[in-house]
Amino acid sequence: MKKDLNNNSKKSKSEKSMNKDFEKYLFSQGTNYYSYKYMGAHPEGDYYTFRVWAPSANEVFLFGDFVGWDNGISMTCSDGIWSVQIDKNSVANGMKYKYLIKRDGNVFFKSDPYAFSSEMSYPGASVIFDVLDKNAFKWDDEEYLKGRKNLEIYLKDNKSPKCPMSIYEVHLGSWKRKDDGTYMGYRELAHELVPYVKSMGYTHVEFMPVAEHPFDGSWGYQVCGFYAPTCRYGTPVDFMYLINQFHIAGIGVILDWVPAHFPKDSYGLYEFDGGPLYEYQDETRKEHKGWGTRAFDLGRTEVQSFLVSNALYWLKEYHVDGLRVDAVSSMLYRDYGRGPGEWNPNPDGSNYSLDGIAFFKKLNSVIRSEVPDAFVIAEESTSFPGITSKDGLGFSMKWNMGWMNDTLDYVETDSIFRKHVHHKMTFSLMYAFSENYILPISHDEVVHCKRSLVDKMYGDYWQKFACARTYLSYMFAHPGKKLTFMGCEYGPFREWDYNSSLEWFMLNFDMHRNFQSFNRELNLFYLEHSAFWEIEDSFDGFHWISADDCDHNIYTFERKDSHNNSVYVILNFSPNPYYGYYLNVNENGEYEIALNSDDEKFGGSGAIRSKMLYAENNHIRIDVPPLSGIYIVPKRKIIADI
Repeated sequence: MKKDLNNNSKKSKSEKSMNKDFEKYLFSQGTNYYSYKYMGAHPEGDYYTFRVWAPSANEVFLFGDFVGWDNGISMTCSDGIWSVQIDKNSVANGMKYKYLIKRDGNVFFKSDPYAFSSEMSYPGASVIFDVLDKNAFKWDDEEYLKGRKNLEIYLKDNKSPKCPMSIYEVHLGSWKRKDDGTYMGYRELAHELVPYVKSMGYTHVEFMPVAEHPFDGSWGYQVCGFYAPTCRYGTPVDFMYLINQFHIAGIGVILDWVPAHFPKDSYGLYEFDGGPLYEYQDETRKEHKGWGTRAFDLGRTEVQSFLVSNALYWLKEYHVDGLRVDAVSSMLYRDYGRGPGEWNPNPDGSNYSLDGIAFFKKLNSVIRSEVPDAFVIAEESTSFPGITSKDGLGFSMKWNMGWMNDTLDYVETDSIFRKHVHHKMTFSLMYAFSENYILPISHDEVVHCKRSLVDKMYGDYWQKFACARTYLSYMFAHPGKKLTFMGCEYGPFREWDYNSSLEWFMLNFDMHRNFQSFNRELNLFYLEHSAFWEIEDSFDGFHWISADDCDHNIYTFERKDSHNNSVYVILNFSPNPYYGYYLNVNENGEYEIALNSDDEKFGGSGAIRSKMLYAENNHIRIDVPPLSGIYIVPKRKIIADI
C-alpha cells in the first residue's frame, strides 16, 4: 500500500538527531570513515531508513519489493542526501529495491551504492541484507585474529613483517567448478579450497575482486556493487563463512580492491544523479578510454568517505587481513593511459595526480589507525617514490613489477643467449630494499597470449619444467614476499581461462604431479627457514657469492637471518651440468642439500645422489645438474653471539 509521503517524512526522527546530523557533516567533509553504517539501508528503531547521495537530483523515489514497483515512495532531501523511512516489519533480507532519480526531465533507475547485497547484472537491483546484524554470522576466528596482532609492530612503522608470506592468488569462479560447469559456492569452496591451500603450504590467499560486478570477462575489476560480495557464489554470510574457515586453518585472506574506476552500466555509479558525481567532471580526467570506465573523483570529499569506508568495511565486517589495491599507477598520474593533448598538467607542469596522492595518504593513515594489524598492498608499476614509506604514500607492501618483467624476460630467452641478459636476474637487487616488496607471478602474466608460467620457459618439454623449478627456486630465495597465481603450482600449458575450471586432470600426468609436489616442498622449506624472510629490508640478509658468472648462467648467493642461520643458493639456468663447481661458504664442516629442484621425485634428472657435502678452505665442490636450483644448509645450527 502506498504510504503518505509527508507523514512518513515527519516520522523520521533519527534524521533530525544530532548524531545523524554529525554523520552527515562528516560524510560531506570526507571524514565519515564508517559511512556504510549511515548511508544505504539500515534498521533504526521501528523503521528501516534508506539514504542515498544525489545532490543534483530534482526528485528521488524508493522502489522495491516492500513498497511496490509501480508506485515508489518519495524521499526527502537534506544537504544532497535523500532519505525515507518505512515500517521495519515490512522489510526482510532478500527483498530487492532501487532508487528512481529525476533530473531535468530525465529519469534514472539506480542501485544503492552502499547496498550490502546486489543482483549480479542488469537490472541490478539492490538486495536487503543486514550485514551489520551481529547475529547474522558467528565468527570463530578469535585465535587467528589474536595472533595477527603481532603484525602491528611492523605495520605501524611501515616495515616488512618478519614472517613468511606465500600468497596463492585465486579467481573463485574458475579455481574449480562443479561437474556440470556451474560455480562452486562460497561454502563448497571452503570445504575444498581451504584444505588444498593449507596442504600446499601457502600462508595467504588473495581473491581477485569479489565485489559485485556484472561482466564475468572483467574478472571482477569493473565493480557495480562496492559493498556487496558477488552473489555468484552465495550470500554475504556464505562469504563470511569462507573467510572464517581460512582463518581457522591459519591462512590469511587478501582481497583485490578497485578504488580507481567503475564501469558505465546504467544502474551503477555512472553519472549517478544525472551527471558526473562519483567520477571527475573534468573531461580530461573522468574517462579511462582504454578500459571503457569512469575514474573516481578522488578530490571530492563524499567520494573519499565512500572509498575509505569501503576499505574499512571489508577489513572490519569481513575480517579480511589485507587489501591489494588495483591500478594504483592510474590514480597517481594525470596522464596515465592518455596521449599528448588528452591531459592537463599541474600548474608546475608535473603529471602527478595530487588528488590521488592525498587520497592514498589518507586511506593508509586511516587503516593504520583503525585496523593496525591489516596491510594494504599497492599494485604499482612505476618508480613513484615512497610507496611503502610512512612519510610517503604509506602502503604496507608493493608488487615488484620490475623484478617480474626482468626475470620472465630472462627465462624466455634461449639459454645460448642468456649470458647477454644475465643482468636481468641481478638488477632487482639494486633496488630490492627501497620498498617493502612482494614478488608477483599473477593472473596478468598467464593470459592474453603471454602463455602459462611453465610454457614461458625456453626449451623442450623437460627443460620447461626444469627451468620453471629453477625460476621458482630463485623467486623464493630472493628478498620479498611471494605471490603465485592458481594453477602455476602444477604447471598447466593452457593459459588461464576465467570461464572454466583449472585443468586439474593434468595431475594424472607424472610431470605435473611432480611439479605440484615441488611447489609444496618449496613452500614448506620457505616457511621453515627464517633466512628466507626475516631480513628483507637490507643486505644484512642477502649476500652475493657470484653474481657475474654469465658464461655458465649460474647465480650463487647466501640468505641469512638475525642469528646467522644461512641458506646457500645455487641456480643453474643452463641446460649443461657443471662438475666440481666451487661454492664459497662461511665455515668449514658438514653441509647438506636441503632442497634440490633436480631431484627425481620432482621430475628432475636425479644427477645428485648424495645430499651430504663437506667444506674445506671455506668452499664446497658440488656437481651442479642442468637447469636446477639447489638450497644448501650447514649441518649444524650456527648461532650468532648476541
